[in-house]
Order: sequence, then C-alpha cells, then structure tokens
Amino acid sequence: MKPTQFALAAALLAAGAAHAADTIRIGSLLPLTGGSANMGSAVRDGQRLAVKQINARGGVLGRRLELVELDDEAKPEKAAQNMQALPSKGIVACSCGVNTGVVASYQRNLQAARIPNMIPASAGTKLTKTYANAPAGNYTFRVQASDTLQAQMMVDYAVKKGWRKIALLSDSTPYGVGGHDDMVKRLLAHKLAAVSDTIFNLKDTDMTAQLLRAKEAGANVLLVYGIGPEQGQIAAGAAKLGMKVPLIGSWPNAMDSFLSIAGPAGNGAFSPQTFVEGAASEAGRAFEAAYRAEYKRARIVNPTAAAGGNDSILLLAAAIGQAGSTDGAKIKAALENLAAPVRGAIGTYQKPFSAQDHEAVELGMAMIATWKQGAIVPAPK
Repeated sequence: MKPTQFALAAALLAAGAAHAADTIRIGSLLPLTGGSANMGSAVRDGQRLAVKQINARGGVLGRRLELVELDDEAKPEKAAQNMQALPSKGIVACSCGVNTGVVASYQRNLQAARIPNMIPASAGTKLTKTYANAPAGNYTFRVQASDTLQAQMMVDYAVKKGWRKIALLSDSTPYGVGGHDDMVKRLLAHKLAAVSDTIFNLKDTDMTAQLLRAKEAGANVLLVYGIGPEQGQIAAGAAKLGMKVPLIGSWPNAMDSFLSIAGPAGNGAFSPQTFVEGAASEAGRAFEAAYRAEYKRARIVNPTAAAGGNDSILLLAAAIGQAGSTDGAKIKAALENLAAPVRGAIGTYQKPFSAQDHEAVELGMAMIATWKQGAIVPAPK
C-alpha cells in the first residue's frame, strides 16, 4: 500500500471511531457543477429522499443516516482532492460516482480504506472488476446498468428494428471509450461491423465531420456513447444535415441538457434506462410520489439517476443493518449476502450481490426508453 493510501485508510478508520456514537455518515461525491451536474444533482435528490425516509423510520442501528456531500465537478483531479477531505468527516460507506474516469481516480483510496462504494450512476464496466481479485475483497458495488449491459441493449434494439447500417459515435473519455468497446463487441456477436466509427471530445459543439462520415457511409441509425450535452449536439447537427435517422444514446441521453441542446430533434431519441415515470411496481410508484411531494416538481428530473441514488442508500442501509456494524469489511460482507429483499425504485433486489458479482442491475431490470413531448417514456418494443 502506498503511503498516501495508508494515511487515508488510517484517517478514515480513526474518524469513523470518533463518530461512532453520532450519525452514520455516507459519502456522496458527485458532479454538482459542470457538464454532468444535471445527473449529479438528480442522484443527490434520490439519495436525500432515501435518507429522509429511513430516518423517519428510526434510522439504522438506532442512529440517523447523514449524507456528506461534496462536488467533484466531473473532474478527476477535483474528485481526488475532495476524497482526501472525506476522512475527517467519518464516512463508513459511499454512494459516489457519475463519471467513469472520475470514479477511477479515487477508487484505489476507498479500496485501501475498506470503505464500500455503491456506485449510483457511473456505468464503466471495469469499475466493479478492477479489484475483483484483491486479497481484502472488492469494495466497489453498483446499482445501475453497466456499459456492457447498455451496449447490449442499444445494439440489440437497433438490430431488432432492422437498423443494421450502424454508425458509432463516442466521446474520448474513459466512459466513452469503454462504451465504444462494448458496442463493438456486441456488434461482433451479431456478425456486424459499424459503417462508420468516430470520436468526439467533451464540450465539442460541431459534430459535422462525424455526422458526414456516417451519412456518406449510408448509416440508418446513430449509436452514441457520451453525456447529455454532446449527444444533444449530435442530434441537432444531424437534423441540420437533413439526416432523418434514429439516434440511440447511452443513458445520459435522458439528461435535460440533451433536450435543451437538441431541441425538437431530440424527440424520439432512444436510450437504455433503469427507471421511467409511471412505474409498474408499488415501490416505484411510492418513489415517484415521494419525489414529487419532496421537491414540488411536476416530473422527475433524470429519473434513472434519481432512482439510482435512492436505491444505493437503501442497499447500504440494509447491509449496515444486517451487519449490525459500521465496519467496512462487515458492510461489504453483508452486501454480498443480503438476507432480506430490498424494494427499491429500480426493482426488488433479491440477493443482488455475491463475492464474485457486484452488479445489482440485470438485463430484465432495464428498458429502452424514448423522449416524447419533453418526458422520458418506455419505447415501443
């Protein structure tokens, strides 16, 4: 273990002991400003809602839950800096992570400190596998659809609809690169190859070159891996070029920033989601009602992110209760063998994790959704 990692681990453990008789503190490091702020704020909305409801029922182990909220600005360097600030705040677990590269920047610190992190939004496939063979066990869990799962859904939906001339567009971040690679693998499973394959950078506003490549190649569908603003630029740019082809994006497509940039061209865009309004389950409907009552909004802003934030806290609380302890190793062990079902917004979690599998969301828990009249709704099957 590196000295800095050892220092962080020691500080976390000492701080945890100091706060033992106080609240149970859960770290929440999310992008609350910057290009991913829409998603980070939605996750936080879900987290706060779950914490409030759990505390209203008496908390966990007779103690109230408390969120320790910090802004990572969607920047790895800022996230690493803020992760260094968490030890003095006595966190025992985390619900952290929207951007894959950002989570990767501090993942080793949480692993070294044996602090479980329940990722509420970041989809990078490798995140839950990086420490799969660590001697102390793996402390990274996820309650969201991974890139592998999303890529499968995106490609399969295109093929099912007969859109086999597929253009791939992905951003240059670790998130975009990972999603791109997963899409390519899924295309190979269908014995297909992309007719064009291009990349773009964060904050790019002109996607003409990438779109012309797709148009000249005869693409009849665009598969896009990136966050909301850039996906919005692609949708708007395609409309300007007269490209009347469907767009299937990764789940940040559901960010309001996508529609605000895409305008009318965003209507009809598809994406994999784990939660949309009008939930079929009783727990999902209860989440919607509680959200509207708490935030006084007509609709849920970025429902998948909000649901992930909510369910991440529910799962951590269940594990802490089962463990009867705030010790990180005991919380991790409880997560890997949850005895009772946890009813969340996304679904009911029946033993969602094991020592080998730290992904809570399976294929049947997600759906393809679409923008329709300013709202995310289930897409036609």
